Amino acid sequence: MVACECKEPHDRRRVVMTGGPGAGKTAVLELIRQSFCVHVKVLPEAAGVLFGGGFPRGESTGLRQAAQRAIFYVQRELESAVETDQPAITLCDRGTVDGAAYWQGTGDLWVSVGTTLEDQLRRYDAVIHLRTPDVDDGYNHRNPLRIETAGEAAAIDARILRMWEKHPRRYIVESSRNFMSKAARTIEILRSELPECCRHHMVPSLGEMPRTQDAEEAH
Repeated sequence: MVACECKEPHDRRRVVMTGGPGAGKTAVLELIRQSFCVHVKVLPEAAGVLFGGGFPRGESTGLRQAAQRAIFYVQRELESAVETDQPAITLCDRGTVDGAAYWQGTGDLWVSVGTTLEDQLRRYDAVIHLRTPDVDDGYNHRNPLRIETAGEAAAIDARILRMWEKHPRRYIVESSRNFMSKAARTIEILRSELPECCRHHMVPSLGEMPRTQDAEEAH
C-alpha cells in the first residue's frame, strides 16, 4: 500500500469485487494493493480463508450448505474487523450476497442465516463484477482452490450476476483476452468510488492507459 498525505477521517464506503471463478479477481486485487493508498483496505476472500484453513469440501448438500453459512459469517466479521481502522473504502473479495449463487438443495441461504437479500444488498455501496472468461479467452485452473470446469465457472458467474442485479450501483467488466486492459478498467472504476484526496495513486503502467467509460456509468 502507498502512503497518503490525507490525514482526515473518511466516510467509509464498502465496495464488492465479484465474479465467477477464473475472472481475474486475485490478480486485480493484488494490483490494487500495490496501486492505492492505505485508505483502501482489501479483504481476503472468506471462502479462501475457510477452505485454505482446512474447512471440509465435498459434494453432499449438507456440507455445501454448511460451507455457505460459514462463509457468510466470516465475510461479515472480516468487514467489521477492518472497518475499525475507518478506511475510505473497504474492498471485499466477494460479498455476503455471493453465497446465494453457490447455495444448493432445499431451503434458502437467507432464511438459514436470518436475513434477507435486500438487507445484504444494502450492506454495499457499489459492486464491480468481473466476468468469467471461457476457455478461448483464458479460463484456467492455476488457483489450487479452484475446482470448477469452464462450463461450471460460467454457470456460477451467471448466477452471481443475477444475485446482484438489483443493486443500484453495479459495474460489469466484460472478459478480455488482454488482462491488463481488464485490470485497467477495474482500477478506473474503483478510483471513481474514492474520495478526491485518494484518487491519484495508480500503478504507472496502468495509469498511462486511456480512461474508460465504465467508471462514468453504473450498469
